[in-house]
Amino acid sequence: MKKLCILGSTGSIGTQTLKIVRNFPSEFSVVALTCGGNVALLAKQIVEFSPKVVSVSSEDKRRELVELLPVGQNVEILTGDEGNIACSTLPDVTCVVAAMVGMRGLPSVVQAIRCGKDIALANKETLVSGGSVVMPLVKEHQVALLPVDSEHSAIWQCLWGQPQGSLSRILLTASGGPFRGFSREMLEKVTLEQALNHPTWKMGGKITIDSASMMNKGLEIIEASWLFGVPVDQIEVVIHPQSIIHSMIELSDGSVLGQMGFPNMMLPIQIALFYPERQKRVVECFSPFTAKSSELTFEPCDRNVFRLVDMAYHAGRVGGTLPVAMNAANEIVVADFLSGKARFVDIEHTVERVMNQHEKEGVIAKPSLDDIFEVDRWARKMATLKKE
Repeated sequence: MKKLCILGSTGSIGTQTLKIVRNFPSEFSVVALTCGGNVALLAKQIVEFSPKVVSVSSEDKRRELVELLPVGQNVEILTGDEGNIACSTLPDVTCVVAAMVGMRGLPSVVQAIRCGKDIALANKETLVSGGSVVMPLVKEHQVALLPVDSEHSAIWQCLWGQPQGSLSRILLTASGGPFRGFSREMLEKVTLEQALNHPTWKMGGKITIDSASMMNKGLEIIEASWLFGVPVDQIEVVIHPQSIIHSMIELSDGSVLGQMGFPNMMLPIQIALFYPERQKRVVECFSPFTAKSSELTFEPCDRNVFRLVDMAYHAGRVGGTLPVAMNAANEIVVADFLSGKARFVDIEHTVERVMNQHEKEGVIAKPSLDDIFEVDRWARKMATLKKE
């Protein structure tokens, strides 16, 4: 039986992970859960899954959670980053599902790896910002790093059984988001409501905005580079509006392999949790004859319109702390856009400004974990400065 800690249990990936647990109750035990602010949902999860320990964002949220729990509910409640780390490193935990949004998940993942826990990784920012630290730790402690993103899961599955060194190219698919076909002038006028209206996937606010700006694909380029050991220039973004082929690989002999299925995160979560085994299907049976999948189309990403993709390629080529600065700036300005303090086009402008400034001041080529956190703090501060 796998014993799980779910970092971010009330978010989209966290709640779907718990659906997998419901479907396979004899296979999993939920030992620890963490969340930011949705303690009402966390309280229901505690009653249903009986974790030993949970962590919430603050002491206020802790008090709120205590009020919501039934009398006699036996659970230890921790707070903050220290609480998250404590949950991810509990001796009973064998696998940590890293589903927290943004850089907040990095400290807990790093400490979990040091304690020998396998990581089911849904948090791409962990590798974007911390890949230079995380990947050596994974090797040192001989833990499994299991991709949960649908694209990286697809690449990973296509690589199973392939000869070492045979990967020639990754074809990373993207739906194109709600603004596929837009001009730069049209992006100047988009609204929050439009940006949150993703044509294919139902996701949390931050990742939905990242998908609209195509920064999500930029982050995935860097994540794939770390996961599969290829330079970013061997990764090509392919717009595939139907989101049926979740990504493809090209092998050294020219063969191209892809993984298909309807858009549903339950499958990549299940694959990561059960690896290397396969279990019975819990998702809709795929049919090539439905309206969703009867016609598959592909087109290049318009990188003149969605310039964040090129910024991510540049950050991946330079490496070091430049991806840290890029990611931190994006997190701040996306939050501002979600709260109505910034325009959609400010996302691109802010990320570019912070990246340029970081390069002027000097990128740290081989950062320590402390360096990563310091550049992250610096970039967040820079991103909050009044825009020109």
